Amino acid sequence: MSKNEKLLAKLLNPQTGFTWPELVTLLCRLGYTQIQGAGSRVKFDNGNPSAMITLHRPHPGNEVKHYIRRQIIEQLKSGELIQ
Repeated sequence: MSKNEKLLAKLLNPQTGFTWPELVTLLCRLGYTQIQGAGSRVKFDNGNPSAMITLHRPHPGNEVKHYIRRQIIEQLKSGELIQ
């Protein structure tokens, strides 16, 4: 199993924690570019305006909240980047 597959499996498993650096790594490997916005806002762009992901970096911790994970999964599925 490749690192991408492991990160994707971890993202899809609601029983595991998922950190911000893991999310950035996964999205970059899926073709997204990270764009820093104001404050903790971050956009991930892959060239398709309808597939842009806009998030707030988690703080004070590093853990990505479950509702954010669900939104990311839905976005990746709608963009046909995952099944």
